[in-house]
Amino acid sequence: MALRAKALYDFNSENPGEVSVKENEILTLYSEQDIEGWFEGVNSKGERGLFPASYVEILRNDAASTFNNNSCSTSGDTYPDSRYANIPPGGFDGSYTPQNNIENFSKPSPPGLTPFPAPPLQRQQQQQHAYQPPSQVSDDDWDDDWDDSSTVADEPGTVGGRYHDFEGNGPSTYRVSTSSMSRGNAQQAKSSATVSRNLNRFSTFVKSGGEAFVLGEASGFVKDGDKICVVMGQYGPEWQENPYPFTCAIDDPTKQTKFKGMKSYISYKLTPTHTQNQVNRRYKHFDWLYARLVEKFPVISVPHIPEKQATGRFEEDFISKRRKGLIWWMNHMTSHPVLARCDVFQHFLTCNSTDEKAWKQGKRKAEKDEMVGANFFLTISTPSAPLDFQEVESKIDGFKTFTKRMDDSTLQLNATVNEFARKQISGFKKEYQKVGMSFKVLSQAFEIDQQVYSAGLNQAISFTGDAYEAIGEYFAEQPSKDLDPIMDLLALYQGHLANYPDIIHVQKGALTKVKESQKHVEEGKMDRAQAEGINERCNIISCATLAEIQHFNQIRVRDFKAQMQHYLQQQISFFQKITGKLEEALQKYDNA
Repeated sequence: MALRAKALYDFNSENPGEVSVKENEILTLYSEQDIEGWFEGVNSKGERGLFPASYVEILRNDAASTFNNNSCSTSGDTYPDSRYANIPPGGFDGSYTPQNNIENFSKPSPPGLTPFPAPPLQRQQQQQHAYQPPSQVSDDDWDDDWDDSSTVADEPGTVGGRYHDFEGNGPSTYRVSTSSMSRGNAQQAKSSATVSRNLNRFSTFVKSGGEAFVLGEASGFVKDGDKICVVMGQYGPEWQENPYPFTCAIDDPTKQTKFKGMKSYISYKLTPTHTQNQVNRRYKHFDWLYARLVEKFPVISVPHIPEKQATGRFEEDFISKRRKGLIWWMNHMTSHPVLARCDVFQHFLTCNSTDEKAWKQGKRKAEKDEMVGANFFLTISTPSAPLDFQEVESKIDGFKTFTKRMDDSTLQLNATVNEFARKQISGFKKEYQKVGMSFKVLSQAFEIDQQVYSAGLNQAISFTGDAYEAIGEYFAEQPSKDLDPIMDLLALYQGHLANYPDIIHVQKGALTKVKESQKHVEEGKMDRAQAEGINERCNIISCATLAEIQHFNQIRVRDFKAQMQHYLQQQISFFQKITGKLEEALQKYDNA
């Protein structure tokens, strides 16, 4: 008897070899074994080709015992809580629509963690609306510096680790599997079959690896140095502090050429304090690093790099603005207890610019890292006391509300500050210079009288005119000293705020699985041991999420306190400068 399946969703073929299917259409499969997430079969029209495995469910005689592996149960009491399962990945609620400049920075999901490769249409949509990895962008000539010929041995234990053992000299490895948290493989299989999977295989919870981890499907070799510790602090879970804190300076960039001047690019000089060795990096290197970090850490808010500009790359203003953005980015990277110690970041900071072999080896090692997505959660060590999930949910909901308000307010402040800066540069300067010119015209009129006792007054009025013209220049120069830094900071935090809907979605998805497992235990459909395994894994995700939220709030207080102090100090100096100029003009009338 031929193996048959029923389509759960519509799928439109985009490439040769694929076949379109319609919802509820009965299909014939050639094999129950999927090919990298795709089934080969024939649709009702007799067309043969490939279609996504997760778009269909296999029809069997004993369907009741097997359907749950690939779809939700049809009983009304086993659906996931729709409040969490349907949270849109791009925002907190249906009314939240981020601006386009924030949508372009939306946190991407690691493509390698989906149960099957995204269908071509989905891939096209993801490429249009999400961050594009370095292989898709055209910043200079990517391929000339990124040779794929070099390889790194892909063996267990060769990835991850602290930066001081990046070359592979770290401690021995050991295998960790989430299934070991339960009471055996048979029970784990029962758990996976009972707790339903999300039908939306493109949700952040699925693509990030959160679902696979919660259901006990993650396994990998974890080095001792790979362990990321969450400790219980005064205000809740937080990342363990970096025992080797450091900073990194970014000097003025330089324009360099290659191919006898045919190709130009900007090079940034980085000097980490823990090595004091200067390295040169291009924007595409920052771009590659960002993509690796986003793929590796599903519940960590990786700061966005400054936006790429295709034209006018070498204009002085643009170069200066990008450097300021990279300085903020580097500050947040080195301040993060986890990101600062990440192997790929340390390789980026410490690899000699002239050692191409070492650079390529480190690059390949990072790209072959197995501790990404679902496996990332295996590296997290949490406090012994489990969290109260009701309290966790309350904190997450409160933070979600806070970030929504903060996002709205930062957008408003950014628009207000930008308009204020524009007025100072053009409007205020023009008005003050107009007043100054009027005073000088009056002085010139008085000079026609040519009375000796009028000469002092004429000069004083003329000086007043010059003073007002100078004040107009002061206004034009001031935004770069106080308003621009505020806008740079707001841009960085708008990127962070764009990350958190996806991070929250992962944690909410884990809580949904816990609630579902608890319901199954009460109904006698699941062993309590299996539910406890899901609870333990949800506890890990919750600890990591709350630790990241705690870190965000700490650096937010630090950054905005320092920036507001800087702004007010600059404003005081600015008006003192204006006052000094006016007092100087006033003194001219003493002897007039």
